[in-house]
Amino acid sequence: MNSRYQVCNHRLLQARQVPSPNFNERPAGEPVSLLVIHNISLPPGRFGSGHVELFFQNRLPVEADPYYQQIKDLQVSAHLLIERAGAVVQFVDFDKRAWHAGQSCYAGRDNCNDFSIGIELEGTDDTPYTDAQYQTLAGVIAALRQAYPDIDTQALVGHCDIAPQRKTDPGPAFDWALLGKILGGRE
Repeated sequence: MNSRYQVCNHRLLQARQVPSPNFNERPAGEPVSLLVIHNISLPPGRFGSGHVELFFQNRLPVEADPYYQQIKDLQVSAHLLIERAGAVVQFVDFDKRAWHAGQSCYAGRDNCNDFSIGIELEGTDDTPYTDAQYQTLAGVIAALRQAYPDIDTQALVGHCDIAPQRKTDPGPAFDWALLGKILGGRE
């Protein structure tokens, strides 16, 4: 695999590190074997506010938007956020359990947080993602698959696939075929 991204000591070297307190240990001996794609924007539908970072650090300015009253007590995180321009922020080391999937199931296994890496794309279900996001995502996926060999090519899902009664992201705007095409050129 040829990727400009590299994982070392459970961190993506090209990511800006913004530690979240919202993580814990994975179950002993549990290898990373699944990648989960999400989307997020705060406030909903607005990009570039910096509030996603604050949200994952439990520092959301609740007075900044009425929607924040609904989520002010949530403690969530993801391993990575890929912003609209393709920049990557890492909140949780990959060997730790980020709190991104919630109640979830993949291939008959519950609690996907135990064995997955959560990647948030700055976006919404119905807003097209940027070319920069697809390129970055493909490079990150290639690096993660190289660092964590238990992640096979089928183990790439949307949040909607592991929590279909609760979640819809990354949504119909996410172009799985385009991602597959880009990944095909990288692997």
